[in-house]
Amino acid sequence: MNDTTPTPVSAPLYKDPAQPLDARVHDLLARMSLDEKIAQLHAFWLILSEDGKHRVRPGTLFIEGTGQQSFEHRLAHGVGQITRPLGTHSVEAGSGLRALNRLQRFLRNETRLGIPALAHEECLVGLMTRDATAFPSALALSASWNPELVESVAQQIRHESQQLGCHQGLAPVLDVSRDVRWGRTEETFGEDPYLVGVLATRYVRGLQGPRRDLLATLKHFVGHSFSEGARNHAPVHVGWRELSDVFLLPFEMAVKQANAGSVMPAYHDIDGEPCHASRQLLTDVLRTRWGFDGLVVADYSGVSLLYQHHRVAADAADAAALSFNAGLDVELPADDCARNLRLALDRGAITPARIDEIVARVLKEKFRLGLFERSFEDPAEPPLLRSPASVAAAREAARQSIVVLENRSGILPLDPSVARRIAVIGPTADDPMGQLSGYSYHAHFIDPDEALDTGHIVTPLQGIARVFAAGQLHHEQGCWILEHRRAGSPVFPGDLRDDANAPRQASPVSLRTDRIPAAAQAARTADLAIVCVGDLAGLFQRGTVGEGSDTDSLSLPGVQQQLLEAIVATGTPTIAVLSGGRPYNLGGLEDRLAAFVMAFAGGQEGGIALAEVLAGQVEPSGRMTLSTPINVGAMPCYYNHKLKSGGTPIALHFGSRYPFGHGLSYTRFDYRSLQVGAPKAPTEDGEFEISFEIANTGSRPGVEVAQLYVRDCQASVVRPVRELKAFRRVQLDPGQRARVRFHLPVDMLGFTGMAGQRIVEPGLFDIAIGASSADIRLQTQVEAVGESRILGRTWRMESRSQVQPIK
Repeated sequence: MNDTTPTPVSAPLYKDPAQPLDARVHDLLARMSLDEKIAQLHAFWLILSEDGKHRVRPGTLFIEGTGQQSFEHRLAHGVGQITRPLGTHSVEAGSGLRALNRLQRFLRNETRLGIPALAHEECLVGLMTRDATAFPSALALSASWNPELVESVAQQIRHESQQLGCHQGLAPVLDVSRDVRWGRTEETFGEDPYLVGVLATRYVRGLQGPRRDLLATLKHFVGHSFSEGARNHAPVHVGWRELSDVFLLPFEMAVKQANAGSVMPAYHDIDGEPCHASRQLLTDVLRTRWGFDGLVVADYSGVSLLYQHHRVAADAADAAALSFNAGLDVELPADDCARNLRLALDRGAITPARIDEIVARVLKEKFRLGLFERSFEDPAEPPLLRSPASVAAAREAARQSIVVLENRSGILPLDPSVARRIAVIGPTADDPMGQLSGYSYHAHFIDPDEALDTGHIVTPLQGIARVFAAGQLHHEQGCWILEHRRAGSPVFPGDLRDDANAPRQASPVSLRTDRIPAAAQAARTADLAIVCVGDLAGLFQRGTVGEGSDTDSLSLPGVQQQLLEAIVATGTPTIAVLSGGRPYNLGGLEDRLAAFVMAFAGGQEGGIALAEVLAGQVEPSGRMTLSTPINVGAMPCYYNHKLKSGGTPIALHFGSRYPFGHGLSYTRFDYRSLQVGAPKAPTEDGEFEISFEIANTGSRPGVEVAQLYVRDCQASVVRPVRELKAFRRVQLDPGQRARVRFHLPVDMLGFTGMAGQRIVEPGLFDIAIGASSADIRLQTQVEAVGESRILGRTWRMESRSQVQPIK
């Protein structure tokens, strides 16, 4: 008897989740056509629709962009990534998710091989979509000096991102600030590479989770913040040792300690080599030396700039070959150059084996993320954004970021139960946009034809009204920063003329002074004036700070200085509140203010957090992570400079009024009883234990940020005058004492030597303990003994600390 039962057709091996990852990749790669492989190496930037009628993002495209007809035809081959599906246009979260799922189901079920796309979004200060939580700026978060807080914020961003189908977030920014005129200063964690590395590591851990099922993207690799004149995209002039010890260090920490899933090269060139074409950076350093196993994704249009601006490539095909040979895996935001890879193959500029190697990495990450096992059906419950937990995290982050710079005669904290007349003045006092940084949704997308809901953003005026309900408030704007927010942008990364003398667009910053007299009169009739000044973030010269919104001055934008002078001249005690993305000088008014508070861009809860700190309901604990130079002529300015940086004799304009680490409390802290476990430790595997007491000798509870700095007494290369190597927040009640114990690995005393390798040398090191880089309370000296040694791939990158209460 013959068996007529049909033999079941087994599914392809790559569809079997029980198979090893590499076997699945190998099987799928063998089945792919060249067009299907190339499709995995780029993104499409689309406006998605629930009905499946997706269209190419309209308006000014980056370089050439993807045409509608080309997109519809080529989508049948699949695509590597979808660019900002919910962050490209204003869309309700549930609708945006349904549209994305519709596209994913098409890719999964209606293309030949069924390869889903990775969806990426911006998420530096919260998922950059309409209804997500708006957290404080990265610079504000760094002022908390609280790694656990940064990780908790990133966890909330992760939760919102995953609800909306996001697989990769284009954050954090690991650029080490060097010149605060740079518009992207607000995106950084400050000017110290160690602090940046610690905070970035925690951000990555929070965003990715323990299984790396959402990819963090480290950017901008590398040195982007040290450009000529602090101008966007400008060349960077830095030697290898400084590049390694300052700018590469945070990336190395986040790759090795947090298993970061993605890295994004920077736009600029270093000594003539564009980062998007640097095999040394993208392959030799990142993959070979550090062991990075994730995806390298282009900054938007960065591949096209290789031939459009840098002119190291002949055309788009040549640019694609240069970048992919260097170590790039995916072109973003579209396919300007990657679609020309077939031509590059025909020319012999890239090999089929190289393309297979890159496609294999992309597929492996998609398999590892579990995309092939997802149905992409719409969830039964709508996404929950701005949850109570997320809003609470945003408020706590804003509270801990606020820095009290001056507090003359102890005017702060203000008793909210005292009935007083308060004049709340200034262009940022009641402008919700003043609480947002450049990569917040509402600041990123400015469209006068779209009514954006900003009701969830608490302004300083609203926060003060809630907390100081017993007083009489009088609000006067005083002046504008920007009278009109323009749609679009005068400059995109792909738009640049060769002629340096080409006509410039007029500055959008307002110079009107007609509202200043009314503000001054309000101050005269008040018991107290709170003047809110600062920035309005906006891309490419649409604001006073943000990407492409660089400055040539450290004076307040527009006529804000005139406003502040007029208020101070009334004689009414004045508290200045500076918000935004960089520190500014106040033209000497710092000495005449009753108090000066740095509030940064506090996010949606920034206004209430500020009021709580002013009222003493929350103790101020923020500390500066940027040095505020006394004069713009001192730029670039940072605390960890070389001895000769100030010139000889020291230039009159050099130095900082509010140095790195500075911040005041409403109580007093004493440092005492310094102890060193052993003054010598071996260079091979040694560690120094350094402990001291901190006592709260004031009448209020408070938080001190204890900081440990090191100086190499003699080295084979010139070393900085001071470097942060440990820090710890310490919370104490009045009269309470605690012993702080730092464990400092000798590895962290290393640097990049003459041969270009990180080494540890024996010798003496000065140890300084203090409340800031300039407020040193205790000092000692330790010695590393033994032979010089080269640090291998694995070395101890962080110090440890404990706080033990003393009864």
